[in-house]
Amino acid sequence: MTETQRTPEGMSSKPRIKPADAEDGRPVSISARLGRLQFHYSGKFRVLQIADIQDGPKVSKDTITLIEASLDATRPDLVIFSGNQIAGYDPAFADSFRKRRWCDEPIAESALNHTRALVRKAIGQFTEPLAARGIPWAVTYGNHDFQCGLSNAELDGIYREFPGCVNPPSETLPNQIAYTCGAGGAVQTLSGATGSGEPGTFALPVMDVDHTRNVLGLVILDSGDYVHGGGFGAPSPAALAFLNAVPDRIGAKSMVFQHMPMPEYYNVLKPVAANAAFAMQGYRSHADTYYVLDELQTQPGGYLGEGISCPDTSGEFELLREGYFGVVAGHDHRNGFVGEHEGLLLIATPTCGFNTYGPAPAKRATRLIEFDIRHPYEPRTQLLEFGELVGKPSSKRAYTYAVNQTTPGEGEGDDLLRKPSLWSQLSGLFR
Repeated sequence: MTETQRTPEGMSSKPRIKPADAEDGRPVSISARLGRLQFHYSGKFRVLQIADIQDGPKVSKDTITLIEASLDATRPDLVIFSGNQIAGYDPAFADSFRKRRWCDEPIAESALNHTRALVRKAIGQFTEPLAARGIPWAVTYGNHDFQCGLSNAELDGIYREFPGCVNPPSETLPNQIAYTCGAGGAVQTLSGATGSGEPGTFALPVMDVDHTRNVLGLVILDSGDYVHGGGFGAPSPAALAFLNAVPDRIGAKSMVFQHMPMPEYYNVLKPVAANAAFAMQGYRSHADTYYVLDELQTQPGGYLGEGISCPDTSGEFELLREGYFGVVAGHDHRNGFVGEHEGLLLIATPTCGFNTYGPAPAKRATRLIEFDIRHPYEPRTQLLEFGELVGKPSSKRAYTYAVNQTTPGEGEGDDLLRKPSLWSQLSGLFR
């Protein structure tokens, strides 16, 4: 949203795009109606990223409201959950909590069964808005999901129990994936998905209108969690090998969706003095330096609310030089920006969750990414913020976590929702 289109304080900006009519039982997602991911006759294809719900078995009402409002405003073809849906450290999972993957303390089966039930409860809450609208979705994992005591492989199996999930079974080779979506639970087939053999890592091709060729690929990647000795992990060797193989399999360039940002995200920041306005301290190997966004390498309207929390080293960026045009990450709850480094888009999305730390409640957001078939590797993107779509939160709990050390920008790039201008909103008050 541009600076001239801000909503007056206290006025709730309602989405102009409404859900399908009640009597229309078709899926909202055009791709779901067709049974394949493809561009519309309008030449557009839309993805909604949902980052860091990071909640326990009772998901915040405001988080669900933001998801619902985002779906109704954008009518996406596909939703991608980019990791840390489950706050594995939540007290509800205390009996099965596992701090690190390599912790081998035995967990009672009764505790695991209880956790499985709680995880299903959480997943059911944040995917129900998608099921009700017939919107397919994909999911990968972060550094907190497994901490509930369930492996990513088991979590993946649970997610696939829910309508609309397009995650392939881990053993899936390049083939078709069946998923359930739409009114009445009709089973449709999404063609061409490519599995990696690891949960949360796979690729989805997006076809042209005539479904004769792949225009682009959407790669969902498990970017790792922790490493021995401290710090965050990087994608596994198998995941990196999959990234290397995807361009030939898809036959077009791809965008990657993952939880953890890469170390190269620091290349779109600018070192500044520690006492500079809105300076953020770097993480681990960058901890002796303070940063702000580099305005020459980032789009206007972004914000940096914390240092980039990433692995110290990663071989991922080198693999993305050929066959890829962008990476979309979450993980850093207070960061929302779009940068470019050596021809690769580097996108950071803040948390949408209201039971975790983050920016001020009005700035918690999902991210819309809109592709145009005329230039599919130059997508437009916009943060869909709670304050703009909904208004004020129903709970004040999120304020506890809303300590901001920077002033978030006025909004990124173009207004993809085509909302009315501030003047037209004010004029409507006097009609």
